[in-house]
Amino acid sequence: MSRGGKMVYIPDDSDFSSFRDQCESLEGWHCRYNKAGVTVWSQAQEESCAVQKIKTCISCKDVPAETLYDVLHDTRYRKKWDSNMIETYDIGRLTVNADVGYYSWKCPSPLKNRDFVTLRSWLPLGNDYMIINYSVKHPKYPPRKDFVRAVSLQTGYLIKANGAGACILYYLTQVDPRGSLPKWVVNRVSQFVAPKAMKKIYKAGLKYPEWKRKHDPGYKPWVYPEQNTLPSVSLADLSVQHADSLENIDEAGLPEDHLSTSDHEA
Repeated sequence: MSRGGKMVYIPDDSDFSSFRDQCESLEGWHCRYNKAGVTVWSQAQEESCAVQKIKTCISCKDVPAETLYDVLHDTRYRKKWDSNMIETYDIGRLTVNADVGYYSWKCPSPLKNRDFVTLRSWLPLGNDYMIINYSVKHPKYPPRKDFVRAVSLQTGYLIKANGAGACILYYLTQVDPRGSLPKWVVNRVSQFVAPKAMKKIYKAGLKYPEWKRKHDPGYKPWVYPEQNTLPSVSLADLSVQHADSLENIDEAGLPEDHLSTSDHEA
């Protein structure tokens, strides 16, 4: 998503518009899964390419768009519902609608766990909302020995209001996992991991209002920027995270029969 991959910049209206078009368009997308209100598409990439582009969509009844927007921003609440997450925290703010953050997550055993440092930006549009990110390098948060540093080329959410008190959630991601992954991993992401993740977000949206009432209900720095106490980060301190500068591990030979059983759930 970074322009030409040469310099770090904060996404503007054209970037958000392009992201929205990708979410809503079906051209060039191949449906991989469509069941129980969840649809998953992938974009035609070379067979051998590990950098797949995946898009998922779920209809969320009884969850207003603004509630899901809060859920996806609230790092304290994320610990409650994102069982794949190991750690997440905000590093610093760039503007009232952009920051830099860290996220690490558990990969299905026996794969190594991954982490990211990303520049995230968000845009409320009346009843609809968008959150997008891409990977950057921050001098104080270099790759760690216990994780494989992955690269988000473009990842984000589009939340569209769908009548009173309901919404449609799109999630689009193109990530370089920095590793030669087995083909079964790519298949599992579209058939199991992505649908399961979308259902988790939906359930998190249903439970969020009650949780938030008990946990600092007025605190929403993503809505009220004056509440943001993060240290300021300068764009000059950041650089684009190029995948070719990171370790590339070969996990292509790992067998599927050693996969941890919890990852078989849809």
